[in-house]
Amino acid sequence: MEVLLAIGLCAAFFWILAGRKDKHGPPPSSRRVPPKVRPVKNSAPFQAKTAHKVSPGYTLRGKAYVVDGDTVVIQKKQIRLYGIDAPEMNHPYGKKAKWALVNMCKGHVIRADISETDAYGRNVARCYLEDGRDLSEEMVKQGLAIDWPKFSGGRYASHEVSDVRKKLWLADARQKGRMHVWKEYEARQKNRAES
Repeated sequence: MEVLLAIGLCAAFFWILAGRKDKHGPPPSSRRVPPKVRPVKNSAPFQAKTAHKVSPGYTLRGKAYVVDGDTVVIQKKQIRLYGIDAPEMNHPYGKKAKWALVNMCKGHVIRADISETDAYGRNVARCYLEDGRDLSEEMVKQGLAIDWPKFSGGRYASHEVSDVRKKLWLADARQKGRMHVWKEYEARQKNRAES
Protein backbone atom coordinates (compact mmCIF):
# COMPACT_ATOMS: atom_id res chain seq x y z
CA MET A 1 0.00 0.00 0.00
CA GLU A 2 2.84 2.39 0.88
CA VAL A 3 4.50 1.65 -2.48
CA LEU A 4 1.32 2.59 -4.35
CA LEU A 5 1.03 5.81 -2.35
CA ALA A 6 4.66 6.68 -3.12
CA ILE A 7 4.13 5.99 -6.83
CA GLY A 8 1.00 8.16 -6.82
CA LEU A 9 2.82 11.03 -5.11
CA CYS A 10 5.71 10.80 -7.57
CA ALA A 11 3.31 10.81 -10.51
CA ALA A 12 1.48 13.84 -9.10
CA PHE A 13 4.80 15.61 -8.60
CA PHE A 14 5.82 14.98 -12.23
CA TRP A 15 2.42 16.21 -13.48
CA ILE A 16 2.98 19.45 -11.61
CA LEU A 17 6.54 19.84 -12.93
CA ALA A 18 5.35 19.24 -16.47
CA GLY A 19 2.81 22.05 -16.10
CA ARG A 20 -0.19 19.78 -16.51
CA LYS A 21 -3.45 21.31 -15.38
CA ASP A 22 -5.57 18.24 -15.92
CA LYS A 23 -5.11 14.50 -15.51
CA HIS A 24 -6.61 13.54 -18.84
CA GLY A 25 -5.46 14.05 -22.41
CA PRO A 26 -2.29 15.43 -23.95
CA PRO A 27 -0.53 18.53 -22.60
CA PRO A 28 -2.14 21.85 -23.63
CA SER A 29 0.63 22.64 -26.15
CA SER A 30 -0.16 19.56 -28.25
CA ARG A 31 -3.94 19.82 -28.35
CA ARG A 32 -5.36 20.14 -31.84
CA VAL A 33 -8.48 22.00 -30.81
CA PRO A 34 -7.78 25.66 -29.97
CA PRO A 35 -8.82 26.83 -26.54
CA LYS A 36 -12.14 28.65 -26.31
CA VAL A 37 -11.55 32.38 -26.33
CA ARG A 38 -14.23 34.93 -25.65
CA PRO A 39 -14.22 37.82 -28.12
CA VAL A 40 -12.67 40.99 -26.79
CA LYS A 41 -15.02 43.93 -27.03
CA ASN A 42 -12.68 46.77 -27.84
CA SER A 43 -14.63 49.57 -29.47
CA ALA A 44 -12.00 52.17 -28.58
CA PRO A 45 -9.59 53.33 -31.28
CA PHE A 46 -6.41 51.33 -31.71
CA GLN A 47 -3.69 52.22 -29.19
CA ALA A 48 -0.21 51.10 -30.25
CA LYS A 49 1.16 51.47 -26.70
CA THR A 50 -1.31 48.96 -25.24
CA ALA A 51 -1.40 46.47 -28.10
CA HIS A 52 -0.23 42.91 -27.49
CA LYS A 53 2.39 42.19 -30.12
CA VAL A 54 3.05 38.76 -31.54
CA SER A 55 6.24 37.67 -33.26
CA PRO A 56 6.02 37.36 -37.06
CA GLY A 57 5.71 33.76 -38.18
CA TYR A 58 3.33 32.94 -35.33
CA THR A 59 -0.17 31.52 -35.84
CA LEU A 60 -3.16 32.43 -33.69
CA ARG A 61 -6.45 30.54 -33.66
CA GLY A 62 -9.67 31.58 -32.04
CA LYS A 63 -12.93 33.43 -32.28
CA ALA A 64 -12.59 36.85 -33.87
CA TYR A 65 -14.04 40.10 -32.63
CA VAL A 66 -14.40 42.40 -35.65
CA VAL A 67 -13.26 46.00 -35.16
CA ASP A 68 -13.87 47.17 -38.73
CA GLY A 69 -13.71 45.87 -42.30
CA ASP A 70 -10.01 45.02 -42.17
CA THR A 71 -9.23 44.62 -38.46
CA VAL A 72 -10.06 41.81 -36.03
CA VAL A 73 -9.04 40.83 -32.51
CA ILE A 74 -8.09 37.21 -31.80
CA GLN A 75 -6.92 36.15 -28.33
CA LYS A 76 -6.65 39.83 -27.30
CA LYS A 77 -4.28 40.53 -30.22
CA GLN A 78 -5.31 43.19 -32.72
CA ILE A 79 -4.80 41.95 -36.28
CA ARG A 80 -4.87 43.88 -39.55
CA LEU A 81 -5.98 41.76 -42.51
CA TYR A 82 -3.13 41.33 -44.96
CA GLY A 83 -3.02 43.17 -48.28
CA ILE A 84 -6.38 44.97 -48.34
CA ASP A 85 -7.91 48.29 -47.42
CA ALA A 86 -11.51 48.59 -46.25
CA PRO A 87 -13.35 51.84 -45.50
CA GLU A 88 -13.14 53.31 -42.00
CA MET A 89 -16.25 53.07 -39.84
CA ASN A 90 -17.17 56.74 -40.38
CA HIS A 91 -16.67 56.53 -44.15
CA PRO A 92 -19.18 55.39 -46.78
CA TYR A 93 -19.63 51.59 -46.66
CA GLY A 94 -17.56 51.37 -43.43
CA LYS A 95 -20.33 49.85 -41.33
CA LYS A 96 -21.40 47.57 -44.17
CA ALA A 97 -17.81 46.28 -44.48
CA LYS A 98 -17.62 45.62 -40.74
CA TRP A 99 -20.90 43.68 -40.68
CA ALA A 100 -19.92 41.63 -43.73
CA LEU A 101 -16.76 40.56 -41.90
CA VAL A 102 -18.76 39.90 -38.70
CA ASN A 103 -21.11 37.60 -40.65
CA MET A 104 -18.15 35.72 -42.18
CA CYS A 105 -16.39 35.21 -38.83
CA LYS A 106 -19.44 34.53 -36.66
CA GLY A 107 -19.35 31.04 -35.16
CA HIS A 108 -16.00 30.17 -36.73
CA VAL A 109 -12.50 29.66 -35.43
CA ILE A 110 -10.21 31.94 -37.43
CA ARG A 111 -6.58 31.08 -38.18
CA ALA A 112 -4.30 34.13 -38.38
CA ASP A 113 -0.81 33.59 -39.81
CA ILE A 114 1.12 36.63 -38.54
CA SER A 115 3.58 37.99 -41.11
CA GLU A 116 4.62 41.38 -39.71
CA THR A 117 3.73 44.39 -37.57
CA ASP A 118 2.43 47.55 -39.28
CA ALA A 119 3.35 51.19 -38.60
CA TYR A 120 0.61 51.39 -35.93
CA GLY A 121 1.86 48.35 -34.01
CA ARG A 122 -0.90 46.04 -35.25
CA ASN A 123 -0.08 42.47 -36.24
CA VAL A 124 -0.58 41.92 -39.97
CA ALA A 125 -1.85 38.45 -40.83
CA ARG A 126 -3.37 36.33 -43.51
CA CYS A 127 -6.57 35.18 -41.87
CA TYR A 128 -8.48 32.06 -42.87
CA LEU A 129 -11.84 30.50 -42.12
CA GLU A 130 -11.94 26.84 -41.14
CA ASP A 131 -12.75 25.85 -44.74
CA GLY A 132 -9.58 27.60 -45.97
CA ARG A 133 -11.14 30.77 -47.40
CA ASP A 134 -8.93 33.86 -47.10
CA LEU A 135 -10.81 36.66 -45.31
CA SER A 136 -8.97 39.37 -47.29
CA GLU A 137 -9.93 37.76 -50.59
CA GLU A 138 -13.55 37.33 -49.49
CA MET A 139 -13.84 41.01 -48.50
CA VAL A 140 -12.45 42.09 -51.88
CA LYS A 141 -14.80 39.71 -53.74
CA GLN A 142 -17.77 41.28 -51.93
CA GLY A 143 -16.71 44.75 -53.07
CA LEU A 144 -16.19 45.96 -49.49
CA ALA A 145 -12.41 46.22 -49.61
CA ILE A 146 -9.79 46.90 -52.24
CA ASP A 147 -6.42 45.34 -52.92
CA TRP A 148 -3.49 47.34 -51.54
CA PRO A 149 -0.69 46.51 -54.02
CA LYS A 150 1.96 48.25 -51.92
CA PHE A 151 1.52 45.51 -49.30
CA SER A 152 -0.03 42.59 -51.21
CA GLY A 153 1.98 42.78 -54.42
CA GLY A 154 -1.36 42.78 -56.27
CA ARG A 155 -2.44 39.43 -54.80
CA TYR A 156 -6.14 40.43 -54.56
CA ALA A 157 -6.40 42.81 -57.55
CA SER A 158 -7.96 40.18 -59.81
CA HIS A 159 -10.79 39.71 -57.29
CA GLU A 160 -11.86 43.38 -57.24
CA VAL A 161 -15.38 43.98 -58.55
CA SER A 162 -15.86 46.55 -61.31
CA ASP A 163 -15.94 50.21 -60.22
CA VAL A 164 -15.10 49.30 -56.60
CA ARG A 165 -12.43 52.01 -56.48
CA LYS A 166 -15.07 54.62 -57.31
CA LYS A 167 -17.35 53.19 -54.61
CA LEU A 168 -14.56 53.08 -52.00
CA TRP A 169 -13.04 56.37 -53.13
CA LEU A 170 -11.67 57.33 -49.72
CA ALA A 171 -9.69 54.08 -49.39
CA ASP A 172 -8.44 54.58 -52.96
CA ALA A 173 -7.40 58.15 -52.10
CA ARG A 174 -5.42 56.89 -49.06
CA GLN A 175 -3.55 54.39 -51.20
CA LYS A 176 -2.64 57.14 -53.65
CA GLY A 177 -1.38 59.40 -50.86
CA ARG A 178 -4.16 61.99 -51.26
CA MET A 179 -4.88 62.46 -47.56
CA HIS A 180 -6.26 65.96 -48.20
CA VAL A 181 -9.34 64.19 -49.62
CA TRP A 182 -9.80 62.48 -46.23
CA LYS A 183 -9.40 65.75 -44.33
CA GLU A 184 -11.95 67.50 -46.55
CA TYR A 185 -14.45 64.66 -46.14
CA GLU A 186 -14.06 64.57 -42.36
CA ALA A 187 -14.38 68.38 -42.14
CA ARG A 188 -17.67 68.19 -44.09
CA GLN A 189 -18.90 65.41 -41.76
CA LYS A 190 -17.99 67.49 -38.71
CA ASN A 191 -19.80 70.55 -40.10
CA ARG A 192 -22.93 68.47 -40.76
CA ALA A 193 -22.86 67.07 -37.23
CA GLU A 194 -22.58 70.56 -35.73
CA SER A 195 -25.44 71.93 -37.84
